[in-house]
Amino acid sequence: MRWRSAPCTRATSCEVATRPPVARRVLAAKRQASITDGRTSAAASLRWPLLRDALPNPPHVTQPARESSSPAAAPTPGPRPLAEPLVIARDFAAAEPLVRSGIDSQHLCVLQGQDEALARAAAERGRAAGDGPTPPRPHQAPWRTLVVIPTYNEKDNLEPIVTAIWRYLDTDILVVDDGSPDGTGQIADRLAAADRRLHVLHRTGKQGLGTAYIAGFRFAIERGYQRVCEMDADFSHAPWDLPRLVFASVDAPLVIGSRYVQGGCTVGWELKRRLLSRGANLYTRTVLGSGIKDNTAGFRCFHVDALAKLDLSAVHAQGYAFQIEMAFRMVRAGFKVKEIPIHFVDRRVGKSKMDGKIAREALLLVPKLRGRVKKERLAD
Repeated sequence: MRWRSAPCTRATSCEVATRPPVARRVLAAKRQASITDGRTSAAASLRWPLLRDALPNPPHVTQPARESSSPAAAPTPGPRPLAEPLVIARDFAAAEPLVRSGIDSQHLCVLQGQDEALARAAAERGRAAGDGPTPPRPHQAPWRTLVVIPTYNEKDNLEPIVTAIWRYLDTDILVVDDGSPDGTGQIADRLAAADRRLHVLHRTGKQGLGTAYIAGFRFAIERGYQRVCEMDADFSHAPWDLPRLVFASVDAPLVIGSRYVQGGCTVGWELKRRLLSRGANLYTRTVLGSGIKDNTAGFRCFHVDALAKLDLSAVHAQGYAFQIEMAFRMVRAGFKVKEIPIHFVDRRVGKSKMDGKIAREALLLVPKLRGRVKKERLAD
């Protein structure tokens, strides 16, 4: 599956107006660097040196090829050149300020100990193929990590997302399938038979997102994992952001891939859905006072030893409400929560599982949580 996130350039999605001047210059350059007849304009390539000088500790930038001045020149065969230059970050810690400044992570090559020339070449090939800035080899996190993917009728997405995850991060994966009638569970079994890093948990009937993740958390605790991640199967969460999420957990028991911090946004949502999500998060943050800007996000990394200290049997919420409750329980237990920016892309294949019942559950749950979840210092 060839997948590329759409550029997030509209002020309504990315909140351009709220960003610092440097970030606005980044996004302005992104809008102006357009592709004409498959070739990048020379003017766009000339703007980027100015942009590099505006950034503190400017990253290495691969300049796009200039358009030939000959009117008879034929288009170069092969992949079309990209409008966005490739930005090099020495490691994931250095990558985060760049993403917050407005650089799209799909144009960010993170070395993390890998050879720069090899990493640059691999990232350029991956971007040209629509696979993102693929590393020459998958990143290795210093912690034993499990990625939990709940599935229901995701037969078209499952194998591509598993392949994409392993392209960026060497990790174990647990597929929790709720008896998908489209055969998703059988696809998961086939993949598991071919690679021991993939595990499958079959459940009878559609039991909900919350119980799927709780089952995944228990799986991680029982088998000695150190990190456990939540991730959707539908490519709403970019696979190249998964290593960012895991490496950011070095000092935070919960890391959230957030749409609503500086550098984050949503792509492909209509205005009504954006307003609903924004309003729900503002309401949740105001009532709970947790300080978290994206309470409903489903792209997360937990420390497994922190989850082991929580009473997971007391968590009953589903959907958005589950994400709200888990984040609030981590805050009330005294654990540090970190948010890193992501571009959330609306699913391209399949049908969303979100419905009115899940939204109402989240709305009704929030005021109850303050009394239900007691404040305690489990982090000590």
